Amino acid sequence: MKALLLGSESPETENLRTFLLENGEETVLETEKISPEELKRISPDIIVSYNYHFILKPEIFNFPPKGAINLHIAYLPFNRGTDPSFWSQVEDTPKGVSIHYIDEGVDTGDIIAEEEVALSGEDTLATSYQKLHKKIQELFKNVWPEIKSGRASRTKQAPGGTFHLRKDRATFEYLLKSKGWDTLLSELAGLKLDHNKIHGR
Repeated sequence: MKALLLGSESPETENLRTFLLENGEETVLETEKISPEELKRISPDIIVSYNYHFILKPEIFNFPPKGAINLHIAYLPFNRGTDPSFWSQVEDTPKGVSIHYIDEGVDTGDIIAEEEVALSGEDTLATSYQKLHKKIQELFKNVWPEIKSGRASRTKQAPGGTFHLRKDRATFEYLLKSKGWDTLLSELAGLKLDHNKIHGR
């Protein structure tokens, strides 16, 4: 099967590419915004999006016969969008990972598999990021046979949840000013910010 892996120039994306190749999948990696013309040239059976920085339009995610899936380091429907690990701490929402089909919303598609991840107050934003990526790669490897065969489950996301844009974090950059991504989760978790009040959505 030919898989189009949409990702970034990162160890996480490379690990997933290696897994697909080792499982005999013809895999094309793209890190830039994919065009309809390029997609047709590649003609993949499936799209796998992981650490990709662009939102896919219907003409892209509807093209492959086996659909398009996304790996998101959040426990959906919570923390759709950007910086899910950060927001799960400051807003005290569930922490975890999700693999879902891509639709017209941002991280709103049907769930294939998801799992909560236990993080400790001694973790930092950096170590929590690593743990979440390790878990989502493990989850992907477990469900890949079902995805590949077309037998993967599809579960509608629960109502509610939260969503964040990249700009939403600007007001709270001061929290990371001292230690950056080495900031302890315990320093963020006590804030328990109200999502609706701070985002007004």
